[in-house]
Amino acid sequence: SVTLKGPDQNPVTSNARFTIDIGDTGDILLKICNLMPQDTGIYTCVAVNDHGSASSSASIKVQDSGYDGTGIQWKENFESTFSEMCEIGRRGRFSVVRKCLNKSTKKEVAVKFVSKKMQKKEQVAHEADVLRHVQHHQLVALLDTYESPTSLMLILELLEDGRLLDYLVAHDELMEEKVAFFVRETLEALQHLHTCRVAHLDLKPENILVDLRSPTPGVKLVDLGDAVQLSAHRRYVHLLLGNPEFAAPELIRGTPVSVATDAWSVGVLAYVALSGVSPFLDESPEETCVNICRLDFCFPDEYFRHVSQAARDFVSSALQQDPRKRPSATSCLQHPWVGRGGAHGGEYSKTPLDTTRLATFIERRRQLNDVRPVTNIKALVSSSMGNTL
Repeated sequence: SVTLKGPDQNPVTSNARFTIDIGDTGDILLKICNLMPQDTGIYTCVAVNDHGSASSSASIKVQDSGYDGTGIQWKENFESTFSEMCEIGRRGRFSVVRKCLNKSTKKEVAVKFVSKKMQKKEQVAHEADVLRHVQHHQLVALLDTYESPTSLMLILELLEDGRLLDYLVAHDELMEEKVAFFVRETLEALQHLHTCRVAHLDLKPENILVDLRSPTPGVKLVDLGDAVQLSAHRRYVHLLLGNPEFAAPELIRGTPVSVATDAWSVGVLAYVALSGVSPFLDESPEETCVNICRLDFCFPDEYFRHVSQAARDFVSSALQQDPRKRPSATSCLQHPWVGRGGAHGGEYSKTPLDTTRLATFIERRRQLNDVRPVTNIKALVSSSMGNTL
């Protein structure tokens, strides 16, 4: 038998990034796609048979250059390569997504057009670089990059099955187990991102699409424009823009973010999908921010009467004020409600969820067009909480 062990001494198996080839002569070749700094270390091959064992090792060092976008090549012949068909999805803060047709291959794609007046080229290149390095079946795929005198274009795989919450509302009977399944799918996508030391930082219903092309439905995370590669040597503070409903307290306070920032957003997502209401929403973005920083939420019986205790426990575990106390995506996946073993006690609630409120929530979100920064929010929150921040 032959075993390959990585730097952590755990066996290496073939997957999307690692390929193990054994030649006719017995040579063993390990191929690693999209090398990352965490791949640095000593790889050991151990061969064992009836006569004994032998081993051989090789060392790899990967330089951490970050996703700075310098390796992105921008082509200039977009109009001769593609024809535009129609606009799809909601307009972003600085972009619009259109369905386009590759004239030569006849393949339809999604193209994200970003105005050069609204966003710097290096910012768009950063998003492209992140997408290029974190390839995964639960993340939208980057196919190519183009530019024109006025726009930068990201050529993306076309996803036409719609947003996750729209898909859930379309069910005749939405069961809690179905919500848990898609929360698990979202966490698996985040787990991969976080393994690459990337935080999404803009996880919200509009950025979670459903993928129905395989026998088992799944999700695809899109819009990594706010995503950042985290470093142990540098703290990163992210500017909060627009509606704060899914934003963690650290985004509002202007304190350093982490992968735990995404875990908070998953907690809000689960709360919304189960109840159809937003846990912290108030009359204004500023008041919503105050509620988030106060951790001012509960599980009203009117909305959660038929939701299991395990589901509520999961939401509470994710919505913790201190990011250090929030579970990682991997830990979330081990929670009884999310894990493949089912809810606590082996039972999800068997009563269908009321999707009327969820449909209203979706319609309200469609009307949102607030891209302004929430101004002076730290002072407002400090004042409302008695200067405890």
